[in-house]
Amino acid sequence: MSLIRFLNKLRMKKMSNLKELHQKAWQKIQQAKNILIVGHVNPDSDAISSVGALIELMKRINKKYTAYCQDKPIDAYNFLPHEEEILASKDFDLESFDLIIAVDCGSKSRTYLDKEIDEIRNDKVKDLFIIEFDHHPKFDKYSDIEIRNSEASSTTEVLYYFFKLNKIDFNKNIATSILSGILTDTANFLYPSTGKETVAISSEMLNYGAQFPKIVNRIWNNRSIQSIRLWSLALNNLQINYKYKVAFTVLRHQEIAEVLKSDEFFDSDIFGEIAGFLSNMADVKAVMLIREQEPGFIKGSFRASAYSDGIDLSNLAQILGGGGHAKAAGFTVDGVIEKNANSWIVK
Repeated sequence: MSLIRFLNKLRMKKMSNLKELHQKAWQKIQQAKNILIVGHVNPDSDAISSVGALIELMKRINKKYTAYCQDKPIDAYNFLPHEEEILASKDFDLESFDLIIAVDCGSKSRTYLDKEIDEIRNDKVKDLFIIEFDHHPKFDKYSDIEIRNSEASSTTEVLYYFFKLNKIDFNKNIATSILSGILTDTANFLYPSTGKETVAISSEMLNYGAQFPKIVNRIWNNRSIQSIRLWSLALNNLQINYKYKVAFTVLRHQEIAEVLKSDEFFDSDIFGEIAGFLSNMADVKAVMLIREQEPGFIKGSFRASAYSDGIDLSNLAQILGGGGHAKAAGFTVDGVIEKNANSWIVK
């Protein structure tokens, strides 16, 4: 068998397995009696939009459901379909649900329900099934059906294939939700995560009535002063290693706290947005954003330039105990960041 035929065979097998996974998820949703749809804490547009698309589906099939994103910003995304139905704090009994659909969470802790989920599963009295849709690198396993594509631009792009493969019709609300997640997580198709599939899906959603001008105007003209100050701090700390053509910026916990005056953004995806934006620098192959999530706990984000062919950042992330894919990866380590005259050191 030739190499091309072998690769095509592997590709077809992967597509078949993926379709089967999507179909199993759809069957579970149809069989469920009470569903909790949950996005990550401090949700961004991709999380809100993913939840909104699934709410539209629940309404269509007359399912009992609750939607929840801890610390959802007030009025920030009220232009998105069904945003008003998403709870910003836990006002429900998790044991009343037989199915959880987690979207855009990356890890169990991002659901803000990790302790409750563990308690129910350790009790082994109540059956609790979890379906996960995500485009972030895998950090822990907590779902029974995991539909993850770390090559996708957004979680709404992952959900697009769920709808498509299960022959679920699109409408204006679903189309707006899918396009909103894509536009946010690609910075209007600017980031390297934008592939030809992403553009094709976006075009298709416009045909279904997605409100492109409204999405762009509300999302990109809706920055808080805290987030602008955080971007300023990251840019002010930016340095470039010209030998290796790597740009990096470092954010210490104390600096972030002084800018934000609260913990509002410590779990936000704004740090990923900053890293993605910096990856568009000229003459830079990759960028690294290092931040102290809390004293003694450091998170790192790698992003490759769109023109950095042959670079696999996941290898470096794995050495540091993390993971991801070639152009976007991350890690977490214990340590404290200290600043000296010209740079930073980790202890």
